[in-house]
Amino acid sequence: MIILGYLVVGAVSLALILLSKSHRTMNAFSILHTLAFLAIGLYVLLTTAVPAFEAGSEYFYVDHLSIYEVLIAALLFFLASIYANGYVESLMQARELHRSNLKIFYTAFSLLLTTVTMAFFSDNLALFWIFAELTTVFSAALVAILSAKENIDAAFKYIFIASGAMLFSFIGLIFLYTLSGEVLGSGTLNWTVLTANATLLSPKMLTASFVFLFIGFAAKSGIFPFHTWLPDAHSKAPSAVSAILSGVLLNVGMYGILRMYAIVRQTQAEHLVSQFLMGFGLLTIAFAVLNMLLQKNLKMLIAFSSMEHMGIILLGIGVGTPLSLFWTLFYVLAHSLTKASLFFSAGILHRQYESNLIQDMRDVLSLQPVAGWGFIIGSFAIVGMPPFPIFSAKFFILLEAFGFSKFLVFAVLLLLVIASAAFARFLIEAFSRSSKDTGIGESETPLHPYIVRKGMKFPILAIIFMILALGVFFPESLENLLNEIVHELGYI
Repeated sequence: MIILGYLVVGAVSLALILLSKSHRTMNAFSILHTLAFLAIGLYVLLTTAVPAFEAGSEYFYVDHLSIYEVLIAALLFFLASIYANGYVESLMQARELHRSNLKIFYTAFSLLLTTVTMAFFSDNLALFWIFAELTTVFSAALVAILSAKENIDAAFKYIFIASGAMLFSFIGLIFLYTLSGEVLGSGTLNWTVLTANATLLSPKMLTASFVFLFIGFAAKSGIFPFHTWLPDAHSKAPSAVSAILSGVLLNVGMYGILRMYAIVRQTQAEHLVSQFLMGFGLLTIAFAVLNMLLQKNLKMLIAFSSMEHMGIILLGIGVGTPLSLFWTLFYVLAHSLTKASLFFSAGILHRQYESNLIQDMRDVLSLQPVAGWGFIIGSFAIVGMPPFPIFSAKFFILLEAFGFSKFLVFAVLLLLVIASAAFARFLIEAFSRSSKDTGIGESETPLHPYIVRKGMKFPILAIIFMILALGVFFPESLENLLNEIVHELGYI
């Protein structure tokens, strides 16, 4: 009944949005939709015995990992829908979003939340593949929603690369189905069955299947060299959408990789696949960081930072120890929240300066103190400064990785220093510049504060509070939840 509850809420919310006549009512139903998903997830976590199959179906499975991912998604969508209340109005006022596309925006937003949720609850790998593909379609629609050619180009690039890579995953599905059929008598793509019988599977064929599946899932998560859609899509999308792309959609691909690795690590292929993941993680971090160092576009800097952190998460999965998985899971939460705050702040700054370029920004803290401080605090948090939660997650992941390769850890540390330098350079150049420094003449129109619309500041302040709280206090309930996930994936 859990999945049915989500589907009913999703369908009712979608119908109400389609029947709505004004932006205010569409946004209100969108907020209620996200709140309902958040409430269902919390109810299931606190009152329902999991893991368990959905009643009457072997294709949907509710365990602590799926609930964890769904709660993160619902929370991010909730904050984004509140932010969208004022942000979408500002887009329409600036004629970047046509009012006739308003219903398309909220429809795609609602469908995206529902399909992401179904993807996380899918026990069947083929079903997960279908929902993952649908998330590409709906998120691409949200990227292309603005009245600009570059947004349409970015959306098509996203679909072409992500869906093209997912065709390789489809080949991996065929391999895996055939392999399971040879061992079990009848083929299956269910996570639970494959995990229970992983030791019976041929390590070589399982590795081949994993590589093909990895290509599609890595493309969904912006892993090098399948990342080329990510910078354009994240930087061109409306900021409310960018926060969802970075904080939720990238997690879908990582979820698939983690589920597959939990199967592989029970076989003799574990060592090879572990090195494979750590290698791609390092390459992704290196490519992203070197691009960050050259960026003068605010949203492009944040986009490449998302790619960097996906590399770190991939590295944490590849290390493959119970402690590294624990902190990798915590890293997913910390990154999702922090990156959302950065994109929300960037959206306000874009409205203030009508630009994302560093040279166009001045008097940031006096004109937009909430967004300015939100970006400063978010920058400190995203580079892993203490006491923010990413610091502890990075520390323990690298500590575990040290036992595998000292060179790997030193290389990652060097790259993290460069990433910190990239954010520091951007902060110094953008936030220290004033109108006097830029030579604004008396005949030129001075900048006036952009009136931030209702709802746009709350998500930034809420996230800052959450990441500060998580940095200094680790809730026992969260610790128990992460330990349950580690146990259910067979690490303990």
